[in-house]
Amino acid sequence: MTRPFVKRHPETCGPTPQRRRLGLLALLPALALLAGCAGNNGAQNAAAGKIPDGTIVMHQVQAAFIGSGNGGDGTLTYQGRTYPFVIGGLGVGGIGASTIDATGEVYNLKSVAQFPGSYVQGRMGYAFGTESHGDLWLKNDAGVVLHLAAKRTGLMLSLGGDVILIQMK
Repeated sequence: MTRPFVKRHPETCGPTPQRRRLGLLALLPALALLAGCAGNNGAQNAAAGKIPDGTIVMHQVQAAFIGSGNGGDGTLTYQGRTYPFVIGGLGVGGIGASTIDATGEVYNLKSVAQFPGSYVQGRMGYAFGTESHGDLWLKNDAGVVLHLAAKRTGLMLSLGGDVILIQMK
């Protein structure tokens, strides 16, 4: 007995062009995450063995659901003077919402004019109520590196990368 030829529906025969595109789009956040983590290593390496040129204190609010957004302000202390700034950024990786209070060191800063600009940030951390841990490394195009210890408050799991814009007030 022979089986009659049955024409299969294209959606049941494997990936369609639309499914392939969706699969590629799903890979974009993973690639951005890897790029953010790679930026983290570059910032760490640029600061390795160096004495800080300044210090930084900042307060930030962050919200994430795969993509993330943040904003806040802070102060840079450099050569005995204090300089206020504002920050904002977008990124990928994480889920939740938190506030971040961070302090840290500034490396490779030769003048205050090098401080503002776009920074690449590799981040990892968590917040559960007031219990938190976080470590932030940021580097801009001028080679300025920020290493921040972050205290988070909220409910957040964070692992990924961001581009942050720092502007002087």
